[in-house]
Amino acid sequence: MLLVTVLALLSLATSIYASTHYIHPPPSIPPIVDLGYALYQGTFNATANTTDFLGIRYAASPTGVQKADALPTGCPQASFGVNISTPFRSSNKSDNVPRREPAADPEDCLFLNVFVSGSLNSRAKMPVIVWFHGGGYVAESTQGFNGDDLIREGGGGLVVVTMDYRLGVFGFLAGAEVKRKGALNAGLLDQQAALQWVRKNIHLFGGDPNEVTIWGESAGGGSVIQHMIANGGQTRPSLFKGGMSSSLFMPSQYQFDDPISEEIYSEFVRLTGCTHAKDSFDCLTKVDGETLQQANVEINNSGFFGSFVVVPVVDGEFIRSSPTEQLLKGPLNGERLLMMTNTFEGTILVNANFSVEMTVADYVTQLFPKFNAQQIAYATALYTNDTSLETTNDKAIAIMGESILICPTYLVLQSFKGPAFKGEFAVPPGTHVSDVPYYFPNGTAPPFSNPQFDASFAGAFTAFAKSGDPNKHPVSRIMTPEWNTFSQNSTEMLFNRTEDFRPDIRPISTDSDLLKRCE
Repeated sequence: MLLVTVLALLSLATSIYASTHYIHPPPSIPPIVDLGYALYQGTFNATANTTDFLGIRYAASPTGVQKADALPTGCPQASFGVNISTPFRSSNKSDNVPRREPAADPEDCLFLNVFVSGSLNSRAKMPVIVWFHGGGYVAESTQGFNGDDLIREGGGGLVVVTMDYRLGVFGFLAGAEVKRKGALNAGLLDQQAALQWVRKNIHLFGGDPNEVTIWGESAGGGSVIQHMIANGGQTRPSLFKGGMSSSLFMPSQYQFDDPISEEIYSEFVRLTGCTHAKDSFDCLTKVDGETLQQANVEINNSGFFGSFVVVPVVDGEFIRSSPTEQLLKGPLNGERLLMMTNTFEGTILVNANFSVEMTVADYVTQLFPKFNAQQIAYATALYTNDTSLETTNDKAIAIMGESILICPTYLVLQSFKGPAFKGEFAVPPGTHVSDVPYYFPNGTAPPFSNPQFDASFAGAFTAFAKSGDPNKHPVSRIMTPEWNTFSQNSTEMLFNRTEDFRPDIRPISTDSDLLKRCE
């Protein structure tokens, strides 16, 4: 059932924390952890020297001993927009859509994975990394994000948690009806439930609940910021100490009942055959999973190319104000911060076949459907006057990358009161997600396969998680110079390679022209 289930799931997630204890097996017996609501049997990976528990339910209760030896399949998926124009400036759609009967629940996907350094030892008190996957809040899963990679890059002594959360309309459908009868930002509430699970249970796996660092890439990085601003920046008890964001994704975040939010809700109602129902939300809860998923895909595909239609909203409770407003006024959850951007973030999110037919003003108009004429003209002038950008496509790439990924990163850095570090990943092609294989090679060497670079780049994140300082490297072979905080003259650490394929890692100052555009 749609969205209403989150309330029951979260209730279960709270109640099942109560009675938990650890079963310590002899070395020859597969490790089992008793979480109170279920027994989970993990596996020891002798090659990686890790103990892995895959597919643990964190918000619903199974029975019996569960074998935790296979990654979950993830939540229903969609994609970013593929159209040359936005659907949010005009609409003319038929409501003649058939409705099927209820079937399997597509929201039964709330699982997490725990990767433990070495054999299971509940007394170890190791630092913990919780990873949020990216995918624009509409796609991806924990598949391909092997926590054993982070443990290796950190020289052991870590517990890594990866988790699935609801996506697209299942996780982020908004509107006044959802506010009244369901749960807004259900995907973020899933993540919070997983963090609460970690706080309650991670000691059973040898993790320290007081030394948790949350980390994500793209929408996963955006999720980190959502939890920094959650509950007015005053989540209690604290669920994490450190935050790490790679390629922070922060699109326009509307009010839950904004006209765009309501239009998405109405379109979802139309596509599921609920237009003429007396109670549209009640009707949605009775629609079969296949129809819901087809509507999910269609709605997200309908967006302007490279944009994501169904994303977090300001709900007035968990997310009480826009990220920009909360960042500027404070307070913020978390005590320390590390952020990374890639040099050409916007490239893969811009369609050259579309942009060649557009002016810069056209592109801005489609990317920001609520901009008025004055705002469109102002944004256009920022980039048309930049002589380093030759074509409309070049300018579109810069607009997309800077407005939604790069500039929000600097806003967070400038707003954060604790120690904050900034890096730039520039290894060619330096595009969005091209850094991910260096964190999670997943059995395959990254494009620039160099032990020193890997130890210095990926090792900086694990160093930060283990000590709060990327300069305290947990492995040898590193070559990173002293990494100062960003507040020291807008200092960043560049991670690149030379033309003859040698590591190029050095401190740089942030481009002043970029900071002016970001303002």
